[in-house]
Amino acid sequence: MSEKVVVVGGGLAGLSAAARLAHNGYNVTVLEKSPKLGGRAITIPLKGYNFNFGAHAIYARDKSILRKFESEIDLQVDWKDFSPEKAFYDMGSYTTRMPATLDGLYKTKILDSQNKFRFAYEIFKTMSAIERGEEGVPIGEYLQKEPEPVRDILLTVASSNFFTNEPEKIPSPLFFRYYRRLFSTQRAVAYIGGGWQSIVESFQQIIEKNGGNIVTKEKVTGVEMDQSHVTAIFGKEEKYEADQFIFCIPPKELLQIFAETSYEKIFERYTSFSPTQVVVYDIGLSERIESPYTYIYQKAQRVFITDISHYDTTCVPAGGQLLQAIAYLNDEEIANKKQDEKVETIEAVYDKHFPGWRDRLGAKRVSKRATVQEIKCKDEQMLMPTKMYSLPNTYFAGDWCQGEGQLSELSFTSAYDVTSRILKGSID
Repeated sequence: MSEKVVVVGGGLAGLSAAARLAHNGYNVTVLEKSPKLGGRAITIPLKGYNFNFGAHAIYARDKSILRKFESEIDLQVDWKDFSPEKAFYDMGSYTTRMPATLDGLYKTKILDSQNKFRFAYEIFKTMSAIERGEEGVPIGEYLQKEPEPVRDILLTVASSNFFTNEPEKIPSPLFFRYYRRLFSTQRAVAYIGGGWQSIVESFQQIIEKNGGNIVTKEKVTGVEMDQSHVTAIFGKEEKYEADQFIFCIPPKELLQIFAETSYEKIFERYTSFSPTQVVVYDIGLSERIESPYTYIYQKAQRVFITDISHYDTTCVPAGGQLLQAIAYLNDEEIANKKQDEKVETIEAVYDKHFPGWRDRLGAKRVSKRATVQEIKCKDEQMLMPTKMYSLPNTYFAGDWCQGEGQLSELSFTSAYDVTSRILKGSID
């Protein structure tokens, strides 16, 4: 009889964990409270355009955990490689190539020759682990020893990768771990053809093909415990028993589910941490506006625009264009309700780089406070472990959990970690 596993949450973490275990012969049940799978990683059809909720870029494609899912469980991913020669920074009075490659570094106007050499040396030190950061020291403070242009470009790069307008608060050890991996990749950024929906459907097919069960509209309300072991979880009407449990839901929901147990306090600290939130402003145009950019980052305002349809033609009707703009938010801006100002800033950036967009507007989708990562990596905020010492048959995965990378990569890598633990435990 195969081992039973219940996965709570049908987002990217839950689906990838369930698919890997089902493929390896486990009896898997996925419980998702919404009618639709994917969590925050959803694709929304609107007037012939397919809008993705948030960015669906994958960093370090050749090192991405998705490559392991491709080779191990036959996940289908339609990779669309980023065009670094069309990625630019808007510095206000001029635009210049992003230093995303050696060619881009050579051609960028942000750094003079001496600082280009210094920047390249910093990349070398990061890749060779000479530079590791220091515990308790944020990257902004750690980089004070660098020339201002080099420090500024490193923080600018971090701003775009971590989706933050306060990159100086990123813990320095995390910064160097992240870029040790990213700087060594051959494919820094890639997009997914078909958007998030294609990934969600591929995981779903793997689960169902291998006998897994997916239950939507099922909200988990509590757990049944036998000392330190979870023995069952309760849905609206059903009770689900299993040998192992993977919770792929945020800390606030975990706190509710484990309420009135002695383990409730484990999750309390993580519920107080602030998320990474952004303003997302997507526009679908009836005709393409030709531009030298497929990615433009306005440095002063921390706003970037990506021509999604350049990489994924399935997201637009014939001849159309889909642009996605993202503006970063911090806690102070959210408290002061600055989102409307961000929308105006985004529209001004659209006006500057894609003039005429208003006349060709076919559809738009604006989210003034979109969460792209449940726990923001800054200061003392800590990602949650995937395994707790006191809960032997319980695991956790999601972008609020420890793993490699940021954003969706945390979901995938934490899911891979917990499934590796379960698979290893079965072998042992």
